[in-house]
Amino acid sequence: MSLIVHKYGGTSMGSIERIKNVARRIAKWQKAGYQVVVVPSAMSGETNRLLGLAREISDRADPRELDQIASTGEQVSVGLLAIALQAIGVKAKSYTGWQVPVTTNSAYTKARIESIDDARVRRDLAEGAVVVITGFQGIDAHQNITTLGRGGSDTSAVAVAAALKADECLIYTDVDGVYTTDPRIVPEAKRLEKVTFEEMLEMASLGSKVLQIRSVEFAGKYKVKTRVLSSLTDPEMPLAEEAASGTLITYEEDETMEQAVISGIAFNRDEAKITVAGVPDRPGIAYKILGPVAEANIDVDMIIQNVSHDGQTDFSFTVHRNELDKALDVLKSKVQGEIQAKAITGAKDICKVSVVGIGMRSHVGIASQMFETLAKEGINIQMISTSEIKISVVIDDKYMELAVRALHKAFGLES
Repeated sequence: MSLIVHKYGGTSMGSIERIKNVARRIAKWQKAGYQVVVVPSAMSGETNRLLGLAREISDRADPRELDQIASTGEQVSVGLLAIALQAIGVKAKSYTGWQVPVTTNSAYTKARIESIDDARVRRDLAEGAVVVITGFQGIDAHQNITTLGRGGSDTSAVAVAAALKADECLIYTDVDGVYTTDPRIVPEAKRLEKVTFEEMLEMASLGSKVLQIRSVEFAGKYKVKTRVLSSLTDPEMPLAEEAASGTLITYEEDETMEQAVISGIAFNRDEAKITVAGVPDRPGIAYKILGPVAEANIDVDMIIQNVSHDGQTDFSFTVHRNELDKALDVLKSKVQGEIQAKAITGAKDICKVSVVGIGMRSHVGIASQMFETLAKEGINIQMISTSEIKISVVIDDKYMELAVRALHKAFGLES
């Protein structure tokens, strides 16, 4: 019997009526002969509401207690969904992450999954039940509840699918798949029928909000076929039609036809740039700057170091916009005096725009075409980074939509 994992986001679980529709959809899959495990998110807006209550008390709340609070949103969702399934005659049982258990490390609010015990889940599946498991959370070695960070339910679902060796993980969202870029910016954007893990990983890391990046990492590492599809369709639609809808994220080796050169244009408005000016140009200076930032658990993205002049250089890098103030505090208190930097500044008025495509490996001239397109629009490039299958640039935030539209057209993605 095939095993399938369903994941439903907050919008899909946003009301009692939508939860009932989710239950009807799950019942359809079980009736067709599938064993089904479901990982739902908290109801739309609930996690924000819960954390908002904490912020009303303190803006420096203990992360452990924040996880205690935030984890309750998913607990409500799994209970409601199990009841909705039972109400239509489907045997169902719900579990929190700690009951499975889903074991994580102890990095509160940003925990990482270490293992999943599948014995209890498999026992319930063998008895004909649909198993509903909270996403976004687990338990550490000290029996503390932990959460995985924003979008963590995607990661939970793919990790559960990997542990159970599921045939496929279906990520139901309020969009009907992965597009060449955001259709709200480029109405001509096209839905991709298939995309590789590598391409999806780049797109997720570059700001595509369809999937959380760690879920794509999990899917690629454990070769879990993952499909992004809409939960807002008719729950009674034919199963064969639903199973082939959306976008399938799969392995490159599954593809026998030549890849398109560029698969999509990604962008990210959540970036901020930090410049450490006038630092000594000598071995070890990058570590002295970035070491304390890493110790503060702040992720660094793009990095650029200017050409040395008179033994000094400027060092720039990007961080998440929400962590800019924290990063500046770390640099000014722990780094500036030690390395005798002339100035440390931050800027939030930037964004990152990227072209992504596995076909770039076998095609030349992509960078020059990208830079030419931006130049024709009068858009200045502040930073550049590349990988085998992507080119990213940092530009002024005010030019983001113009850049995305221009690049989408230049690479023919509308067709």
